[in-house]
Amino acid sequence: MYIATIPNRSSPPAILLRESYRQDGTVKTRTLANLTHWPPAQREALRRVLRGDTLVAPEDAFEIIRSLPHGHVVAVLGTLRRLGLEAIMSAKKSQQRDLVVAMIVARLLDPRSKLATARSWNPDTALTSLGQTLGVASAEARALYHAMDWFLRRQPQIETALATRHLREGTLALYDLTSTYFEGHTCPLAQLGHSRDGKKGQVQIVFGLVCNAVGCPVAVEVFEGNTGDPTTVAPVINKLRQRFALRRVVLVGDRGLLTDARIREELKPVEGLAWITALRHSTIRTLVDSGVLDLACFARTDLVELTAAAYPDERLIACCNAALAQERARKREALLQATERELEMIRQATLRAKRPLRGQGNMALRVGKVVNRFKMSKHFVLDMTDEGFQYRRNLQSIAAETALDGVYVLRTSVPAEALDTVSTVCAYKSLATVERAFRSLKTVDLHVRPIGHRLADRVRAHVLLCMLAYYVEWHMRQVLAPMLFDDDDKATAEAQRASVVAPAQRSPRARRKAQTQQTDDGSPVHSFQTLVHDLGTITKNQIRFVHSPLETTEMLTKPTPLQQRALDLLQVSLKL
Repeated sequence: MYIATIPNRSSPPAILLRESYRQDGTVKTRTLANLTHWPPAQREALRRVLRGDTLVAPEDAFEIIRSLPHGHVVAVLGTLRRLGLEAIMSAKKSQQRDLVVAMIVARLLDPRSKLATARSWNPDTALTSLGQTLGVASAEARALYHAMDWFLRRQPQIETALATRHLREGTLALYDLTSTYFEGHTCPLAQLGHSRDGKKGQVQIVFGLVCNAVGCPVAVEVFEGNTGDPTTVAPVINKLRQRFALRRVVLVGDRGLLTDARIREELKPVEGLAWITALRHSTIRTLVDSGVLDLACFARTDLVELTAAAYPDERLIACCNAALAQERARKREALLQATERELEMIRQATLRAKRPLRGQGNMALRVGKVVNRFKMSKHFVLDMTDEGFQYRRNLQSIAAETALDGVYVLRTSVPAEALDTVSTVCAYKSLATVERAFRSLKTVDLHVRPIGHRLADRVRAHVLLCMLAYYVEWHMRQVLAPMLFDDDDKATAEAQRASVVAPAQRSPRARRKAQTQQTDDGSPVHSFQTLVHDLGTITKNQIRFVHSPLETTEMLTKPTPLQQRALDLLQVSLKL
C-alpha cells in the first residue's frame, strides 16, 4: 500500500490510499480510501507507517537540554571578524585576544561589569553562546583584567591600523571631547571637573574621540576629569602627525577646543596641519561692531565668506540658520520667564507682612542662586536696597543678543581651491557624527558609564574596548540601514536640501519608514537594539535523544525571513 497524489485539473489534487496487486501476470492498482480530507500531519504519519518507520511522539523522542541565544552573537562576532579586528590586535591567536574579542562583543550585546560579563559566559550561568563560541566559558574576572592590560599595550598598533584604513593624506579628522562620571575615588584619572552628564559634585574622566570625515572612530584618548578642553589638542596633533604619519591633515573641532590660543601656539607652527573651527559669540559681536560682518547681507543669502585683518591667511564663513534662530529665541524667552518667576518670588518675600526678607546681603544670596541657575543675569537689571528688591529686563542686552540669533562664523586655514565654501560648512557640521558616537557610547548602546575600575590603565582599556565596540556597531549600522530607522538614502535628502546651512532633513524613504513603521517590502522597522535582540532569538539548542541518553547533538533555530536578511546584509553565517 502507498499514498498517491493525483492531479485534478484546476481543483486541488486528490490524495488516495492505493494498493498494488498482480493479476494474471499484470500489475494492477486499486484505490482503498480517499485521504484528501485528512490533515497533512495525519497523512504524513500514515505514510511513515507504510514505510515501516517507528512512530514516536516528539516529546518522547528527544529533549532539549539547553538553549542559548546565538544569532546576535554570530551577527556581532562575524562582523568583527569580517572587519579584521582580531588580526589588528594580534596576528597570533591567544587566550588574551579571545577574551578581548569576547568583551567587545559582550559590550554590544549586553553591557555589564567585567565580573557580570565573565559570569554570563560560564557554562552553568551562560546567557548567550558567546563564551562557548570563543572558548572563554571558564574565564574568571581576573583573567579579563589581565586581558585588558594586554589589550591596552596594543592601543598604538590598533589605532595606527585603523588610521591607515580610514584616514588619508589631506583628509578631515573630526575631534571632540566628552566626560563621564566615575564610581569611586581611588583612580588618579577621576577628578572633579565640568560634568557634561549633569553629575555635579561627582568625580569624572574626560575622553576625546577622533573620527574620519563620515564619523567612523579611529582613535581615543583618556584624560583626567579636570582637564581643560583646549589642553587635549596637543596629544591629538601628536597622534595624527607622529603615530599616523599624516603630513597633511585638516583638524575639525568646535570653538571650545580649537581656541585662538591653541591655533596660535599649537596648530600654526605645524606645517601641513590645517583646521576648521568656529568663532565665539563675543568675537562675532566684534566683527559686527567693526563692520566686517554686515548682518543685512543675510536678507539675501544665508552664507557669505569674509576676510578680516585680524585673521590673515584665513577664511571666515558667516552662516545664518533661520531654524536655529527661532530655537534660540524660544529657549531664551523660556529662560527669561523662568528667571522672572523665581525673582518675583523673592520680591514678594520682601513685601510680606510677616518676617519680610530684609538686607541686601540676604537678597543677593537668593538672587544669585536664581541667575546662576538660568544663566540670565546679563539680561536683567537688578535694584536692591535693604528694604526692597526690584528687577526688569535689560531690553538693550536682549536685543543685541537677538540680532545674532542663528548666526555663526567658521574659521579655517584651508584654501578655497582645496575646500570650497559649501564643503567647509559641511565639514564643520560633520562634528555631529562624533556627538552621535558619544550618545551611543554613553547611553543608548554601549554604556561606557558609570566606570568602576580603580587603575588608570584599566580605565583607559575600558574606554578603548567601548570605542572598538562602537567601531563594530558603526559598520553594522551602515549595512543594516535599510532595516533600521536610520536614513539609508542620505544622498536624496542632501539633493533636496535648500541650503547647506539649513537643518539636515531625512530622506522621503526614512520619513516613510518612521511614519508607517515598515520598510518598503512590508517588514517591520527596527532600531539597532531591537534588531540585535531579535537576532538573539536564534538559539543554539543542545538536544539529547531519550532512547540514546549518551547521544547528544546541537541544532540551531531556523532564522525568520527578516533575521536571514539581516545576516545576509552582514555577510555572516550562523555557523562560525
